[in-house]
This record gives sequence, structure tokens and C-alpha cells, in this order.
Amino acid sequence: MILMSQVLSDNLIKNLDEGVMKSWLQSVLPSVLGFFWSVVLALLIAYIGGKIINLVRRMFQKSLRRRDAEEGVCQFADQVLKYFLWIVIIVIILGLFGFTASSLAAAVASLGVTAGLALQGSLSNFAGGLLILVLHPFRVGDYIIEDTHKNEGTVIEISVFYTKLRTIDNKIIVIPNGTLANTSLTNATKSDRRQMDLVVPIGYDADIKKAKDILMELVEAENRRLPEDVNVFVKELGASSVDLGLRFWVPTDQYWPVRWQLLEDIKIRFDAEKISIPFQQVDVNIKQ
Repeated sequence: MILMSQVLSDNLIKNLDEGVMKSWLQSVLPSVLGFFWSVVLALLIAYIGGKIINLVRRMFQKSLRRRDAEEGVCQFADQVLKYFLWIVIIVIILGLFGFTASSLAAAVASLGVTAGLALQGSLSNFAGGLLILVLHPFRVGDYIIEDTHKNEGTVIEISVFYTKLRTIDNKIIVIPNGTLANTSLTNATKSDRRQMDLVVPIGYDADIKKAKDILMELVEAENRRLPEDVNVFVKELGASSVDLGLRFWVPTDQYWPVRWQLLEDIKIRFDAEKISIPFQQVDVNIKQ
């Protein structure tokens, strides 16, 4: 009798456990399946949304270029559009997991101050990018020199937060827009022409008139210069040299080739004409 009672008790407990497990599975399984399908749908939306975003960006870029928009404006607007569309996709995906627009708005409002403090540098860079596009201190393709840290190069991209420069030796410099908007910079290619301003020192024993004639001859023989007046003058009587000044105008894109070639030609002609180019030196007199 006792053995039979024990068997009945074990069967009852087993049936109860199976019933509880079955009931638990029945209550949990729909939620698990719902979450699984939400994940699958979220991945699908992210994939399709990415394709749609790329298509919209290409159409937007074509529209801007048909209207002859600046390259910097096209790059900046493209970045803003990309971030905005991805935010829309993320909001849609969060909605699949039960997040409502009101709850998202409340969360954003509660985190607004913290996010603002954490992202104040990024917000400053974003505002700097807007100022650059509105005020046009430089454009894509300009050669600029950032005066604070002496970074320089050709502007190849103006994005939402950063501006990219390519140096002469093909390095890429990334500068925050806030830095460029709040500090001084030099735009070397803003105008289509640039003045060549050279200082050529000669010795005190050299023939000044002959040196000036040679400089004038070399400049007049340069066919890349602009047809404007050429100025050759005595700029300064230095400690160990007479400094001759040489000024004329060239196209901006020809500035460096003309400068390099002219300096070489000056050295060759001065050597041939026995006109010395002094270097700094110190005479030491020893008292006996």
C-alpha cells in the first residue's frame, strides 16, 4: 500500500511538472518567436533601407550637380542626408521592438543635456561646417594654410564634422570644422592670380644696376607671367647684403613652377656674371 501511494505521488508530481513546463512553454514561445521575427524583420529593413538610402543619395547628388552646386555643398548635404535617413531607419527598427515615438521623444529629452555636453565638440564642428559653406572662406579645390598649427594642403572634402586636406606629398590631413571656422587661415588660391614677391641678396661689392638688369631680363623672358608691370628695386641694405626686391604677377596655378625655375635661373646667371650672393657670416677679431 505504501509503495503504491509513493508511485501515485511520483506520477502526480511528474504530471504536474510536465503541465507546468508545457504551460510555461506555451506562454513564452509566442514571445520568443515574436522577438525572433522582429530581429529578422529589423535586419531586412536595415538591408533594404541601406540600399534605398544609397539610391536617394545618388539621386540627390545628381540633382545638386545639375544645379551647379559647389562640391563642398554637395559633400556636406550628402552627409547630413545620410545621417538623417539612417536615424529614420533606426526609429522604424526600434518601433518593431515596442518603442513608441512618444517614449523615444521622452528618452531623447531626458538625455538631451548629457548628450549636449558630451557632443559639444561635434556640435561645434557641425556649426563650423555650416559657417564654412555660408561664408565661403575656402572651397573644395582651394589650397589653404591653417595658421594655428600650420597645416596646409588642397581641400578635397568638406564633411559634416571635418575638412580633409591633401598635402603636396599626398598625405591626408583631417581638421575639425570648428577649428577652421574659429581661427585664421590663409587661402592661397582664392584668386586666379598671385603676386611673385622675391628677395634676392647680392654683395655690397656687386654692381647693383647690372644685377637689376639681369633680374628684369629673366622675368621678361618668362612667358608664363601676366603682362603687367615688373618691379625690380633695392628693398633693404642688410647687415651683409644688398637685398633686391622682385615683384610681378603670375597665374595662381603657375606660381610654384615659375618661382622654382626663376630662382634656379637667377643663381645660374649671377654665377656666370660674377655677381656674388652672400651668406651670413661673422668676422672674429682676436686681440693679442
